[in-house]
Amino acid sequence: MAMATKICARIPASLLARSLSSASSLTEKHPEAPSPANPVIDLSDTQRLFASIPTASLLHSLANLSAMAAGTLVDVGVAVLRAALASEGKLLRAAAIGAARATVHRHFCAGEGFEDAGHAVTGMWEEQGLRSILDYGMEDAEDGAACDRNLAGFLRTIEMASSLPPSSASVCVKITAICPISLLERVSDLLRWEQQDPTLQLPWKTNSIPVLCDSSPLYLTRSAPDPLTEMEEYDLRLALQRLSKICERCTEANIPLLIDAEYTSVQPAIDYFTYAAAVRFNHGDHPIVFGTIQAYLRDSRERMVNAVRAAEREGVSLGVKLVRGAYMTRETKLASSMGAPSPVHPSIQETHNCFNSCASFMLEKVRRRSGAVVLATHNVRSGRSSSTMESVAGQIAAKKAMELGIGRDDHKLQFAQLMGMADGLTHGLRNAGFQVSKYVPFGPVEQVMPYLLRRAEENRGLLCTSTVDRQLIRKEIFRRLATAVIVGSFIYAGSKAKNKSKASNETCVESEPEAGDNQSTPYSRLSSQNLNSSSVISG
Repeated sequence: MAMATKICARIPASLLARSLSSASSLTEKHPEAPSPANPVIDLSDTQRLFASIPTASLLHSLANLSAMAAGTLVDVGVAVLRAALASEGKLLRAAAIGAARATVHRHFCAGEGFEDAGHAVTGMWEEQGLRSILDYGMEDAEDGAACDRNLAGFLRTIEMASSLPPSSASVCVKITAICPISLLERVSDLLRWEQQDPTLQLPWKTNSIPVLCDSSPLYLTRSAPDPLTEMEEYDLRLALQRLSKICERCTEANIPLLIDAEYTSVQPAIDYFTYAAAVRFNHGDHPIVFGTIQAYLRDSRERMVNAVRAAEREGVSLGVKLVRGAYMTRETKLASSMGAPSPVHPSIQETHNCFNSCASFMLEKVRRRSGAVVLATHNVRSGRSSSTMESVAGQIAAKKAMELGIGRDDHKLQFAQLMGMADGLTHGLRNAGFQVSKYVPFGPVEQVMPYLLRRAEENRGLLCTSTVDRQLIRKEIFRRLATAVIVGSFIYAGSKAKNKSKASNETCVESEPEAGDNQSTPYSRLSSQNLNSSSVISG
């Protein structure tokens, strides 16, 4: 180790920086695909995976992921942050926000303002060949005034996205940010009761795409709910108008809109909003509005299939974002408190199987040009075959797409991962030639804190991939360090040889003149006149 330190100390700063950063620009956004004999997604070559990411960024990611993988540390940190944010003490709140800004916010978010987010999106597009899904980090709105403020933020996000390089960004929205959650709960109750009693008339309902199925958690509504009041119907129309304004702007700018899924208690209403917008705006070859299916829910595949087929009958091309899901702990606790079975699959493998089945269904729709899908998967594990790291869901979906003849550059098929997670998988998919996006939240720290706390809690869960993330990053950091040491050793050896040669040339051995040869003069004593004499030239 001491020898390595000495060698590194002698490496010229500029060369060491180049060797360690490995931040060369990608000349192609969609590199040549690996041969059929190799996995579709190759995560074994970390030099290629992280070619566009500086070492400083890798070190920062490794530190954050390692800290958040420590369950006890995460539990304590989340509890402290929640307590500090709930406190009335200004100093304590400021300290908590500062700590979050330097850690989870920096890792999972693209900054606090629109300009920060724009720079981040442009950088990922130009330097890494990655798209972005912009999320202006706002969640639950309590009243109409908050909904209107949030609407203005979403419209500004679309305006900013439209000014970025073409095709580099899409936008996502949470319905709970533009419709009071209390109203979403009321609408969801009525939709659940309609599923149990098909004779129920809902005068405000405008489309027939189903949002529930028989396997859905209908126990959340155990008795007939009251109809919406006139004021509630008015607020519902306002909320739908807010979503329509967002969709209109996205349609004008040709920017896809991804509507996030949320809790099962309000998901029926969210799906109703989504499908109402899809019926109105998804009539072109490329759908604008995408709904979200959470594969960890038992009813997810049945709901998705029913909705897609109903949309096809109405001539609507439905876009689907397929995710694992983000509210597992909350859903399980709620079901337990009601004495009902959890709506979540009982095992990780069943969630994986559901994701793969849903992905296969949507890939068939992509092949037939009747749908589009964003596969938001972080499902990576270590594989021993040929010493590679393989993605389960990503590998299966990529292989299925190739078998179906779906082009890697087909814009109806995209993969996506959260900013700050599964970077190896992201770059592996990109290197294989697929369209890949990063989910990019941004906004003031306090505003996006609910999202940040959820990310911190999830990242140490059973379904997280931070172990593989850390392995890949650590492997690349060690590779760069080893490269720097090897380069430094050659430079050091070459420098020593050069100095030795220089010293040897400066030391000349003087020859004795032959007897009678009075014109023979040692070279070290020659003057300018000697150099011009014919005796020296001829001698």
